[in-house]
Amino acid sequence: MNYISGAEAAEIQAVVIGAGQAGLSGAYHLRRTGFEPERDFVVLDHNPGPGGAWRYRWPSLTYDRVHGMHSLPGMELTDADPSRPSSEVITEYFDRYERRFDLRVRRPVKVRAVREGTGGRLLVETSAGTWSTRALINATGTWDRPFWPRYEGQETFLGRQLHTAHYPGPEAFAGQRVVVVGGGASATQHLLEIAPYAADTTWVTRRPPVFREGPFDEEAGRAAVALVEERVRRGLPPRSVVSVTGLPLNDAIRRGLTDGVLDRQPMFDRITPEGVEWKDGRRVAADVILWATGFRPAVDHLTPLRLREPGGGIRLEGTRAVTDPRVHLVGYGPSASTVGANRAGRAAVRDVRRLLAEERVTV
Repeated sequence: MNYISGAEAAEIQAVVIGAGQAGLSGAYHLRRTGFEPERDFVVLDHNPGPGGAWRYRWPSLTYDRVHGMHSLPGMELTDADPSRPSSEVITEYFDRYERRFDLRVRRPVKVRAVREGTGGRLLVETSAGTWSTRALINATGTWDRPFWPRYEGQETFLGRQLHTAHYPGPEAFAGQRVVVVGGGASATQHLLEIAPYAADTTWVTRRPPVFREGPFDEEAGRAAVALVEERVRRGLPPRSVVSVTGLPLNDAIRRGLTDGVLDRQPMFDRITPEGVEWKDGRRVAADVILWATGFRPAVDHLTPLRLREPGGGIRLEGTRAVTDPRVHLVGYGPSASTVGANRAGRAAVRDVRRLLAEERVTV
């Protein structure tokens, strides 16, 4: 394919947006089933190099602390040093993967918008020009959309506020009073890391945390994914799989509960210049508020297609957008886990091939 810049778009069969786990899985299955990179499909990624969101994980998140990392299809991740930062291990793995299967990821390319084209095609408008495509596999994940809740007085706080997306590691909080907000795995990891360095830590959540004992087997995993899938089928914003499974009650969590680091407090009602405050008058002084409040799907570039339902989400059947069968979302909702992303990439490619075959028959 010869790339054409300017008003005339380059025509191609499929565009993959994002080169994280889900995007690479989709690209692998496209290539495996006969599509050629650059000729039949193109992979666009806004990052400067391989690794997807893993490039930005904090240094203290070593590979042995990563929960549920599954290898990409066709190439196992083996012999990784468990003590190395996960950002290094997985970025290097993704780099080897891209080169081994010659996926020819284009980067850095920022996708600005996807809109209706002519002749039943979609136009993918980017910082590197425009592609005209018959099918789209969107794998943009959530890392670019950290969720910051709003609370009264938030703008008056004199200390520092930061999100998990910019967590620098525990040493940065030495001697400080830290309030950690959020009920997920990131919040508990941050608290357990920060506590030995900080002058004081306080954990607050909107709902009491639910801890899960015992093994998380395949049956439990399927049940959790089914709950997330049901929301997506109804056009509601997806919840993470972790949000319906609860927090694993491992040895580190048990120690945190015993020594009081994980003594959860209800959500505060307002933020003051010096800290946080509850309606009953109780106050906690703070130098830092760390928002471990999760992420939202990064799908704003799809806005021109009007895929959102009244409930706020994009309704899917499998990976296919119900309102536009040319568009597939992988790494969204039930496929946001690494194993789910692998399966979603394969499913999306199967549907893309079917769509293109049907088009050839009707032309």
